[in-house]
Amino acid sequence: MAKPLALYDNYTRSLRRFEPLAKDGSVGLYACGPTVYDYQHIGNYRTFLFEDTLRRVLEWNGYRVKHVMNITDVGHLTSDADTGEDKMEKGARRTGRSAWEIAQLYTDAFLTDLELLNIEGPTILCRATDHIAEQIAFIADLEKNGYTYRTADGIYFDTSKQPDYGYLARLDIHGLEAGKRVEPGEKRRPTDFALWKFSAPGEKRQMEWDSPWGKGFPGWHIECSAMAQEYLGDFFDIHCGGEDHIPVHHTNEIAQTEARVGTRLANFWVHGYFLLLNDAKMAKSAGEFLRIQSLIDRGYDPLAYRYLCLTGHYRTQLNFTWDALDAAATGLARMRQGFHALSDDPRAQPDSAHIERFADFIDDDLNMPRALALAWEVLRGDLPPAVKRATLAQFDRVFGLRLAEWSPPEQPVPDAIKALADARAAARKAKNWAEADRLRGELQTAGWEMEDRADGYALRRST
Repeated sequence: MAKPLALYDNYTRSLRRFEPLAKDGSVGLYACGPTVYDYQHIGNYRTFLFEDTLRRVLEWNGYRVKHVMNITDVGHLTSDADTGEDKMEKGARRTGRSAWEIAQLYTDAFLTDLELLNIEGPTILCRATDHIAEQIAFIADLEKNGYTYRTADGIYFDTSKQPDYGYLARLDIHGLEAGKRVEPGEKRRPTDFALWKFSAPGEKRQMEWDSPWGKGFPGWHIECSAMAQEYLGDFFDIHCGGEDHIPVHHTNEIAQTEARVGTRLANFWVHGYFLLLNDAKMAKSAGEFLRIQSLIDRGYDPLAYRYLCLTGHYRTQLNFTWDALDAAATGLARMRQGFHALSDDPRAQPDSAHIERFADFIDDDLNMPRALALAWEVLRGDLPPAVKRATLAQFDRVFGLRLAEWSPPEQPVPDAIKALADARAAARKAKNWAEADRLRGELQTAGWEMEDRADGYALRRST
């Protein structure tokens, strides 16, 4: 009997059995999306791939997933400490375009990359700039509940009003206070954070709005709390993102929602771990960063990167090297070729014992490395070819490698080889078997195999 789905919840720091909150089996899933001031790098996409795997596993288990993802197109400052410039304004200046133009440019690029990686698009993709009214209403409720204070540069959340602030990250609040440095501005404590930032006097921002507190723009954290609540309710099933979201962004989302409606926003908080490049976190600020297009430019299929990510558990850091990507590309190519060579019988059913083992692996906190190893066991095993194919096709619902869509690239056939093949086909039709065998021998000597078919023949290079 298959084991129930269990996920590691960072809020409780435990592996918990997953059961949907709704009785009808629907699941609310919120994933923090990109800040669209630049292209996303492959480290970002490791997180989005983990979230796609999570969604596919939920769907494998029969749940209907309402997947909400935000587009951060305003309010994400260059520092988590509420200092520095809005990343969108900075990106606009770097590119010589408006903030609105780069938001659309990089959103479109992100959606293109999702398709290249075979990541299922979210049910709802919501932009921060389309939900300013909801964010203002949220801040107004926090103000009414006594959780805000005003400074010269904005409206801030008062974390001292919450004794359990920082529980998700197990923050040492007293240690942070003891190590506090003198900072400019009027923020009362290091953990307080901006809900609404005022436009600087005499400055005309590209993105700014009127509010009850003055002209300005929302802080980064308020958008996710407001949009998650708007589309999924006060308490939904799963909130996920990268491990870097735990100490600040997700901690502050929880604080805001607890202050407004008394819930921690999501029943499970699930996080993917970093992709490392030369054993350091991959980030745009670190200099060169690799895009999906960077991999394509070097001749890699983007799904080779998807395969690479499947080889590491989402809760362990994965070190990216070109050798590792080469190995993943080789593994993907062999799996595709092996799958393609299997006979396709629509009457064939997946092998139930292997399906049960696969379910046990993926339901054990998304153990994709073991699931991938099982796929190779099936491919190399003794099951009938059509059963192998049906079983692997079921696995690929979760892997997302598009195995059934792949076919070997067509190889150009030289005119001389085509003439030999035509002559052999004519000899067979005339039942001149000796000549047909002689011509087949010439083809083999030239490095080609000829497969006779009812509708003619097919040629392929000898391996």
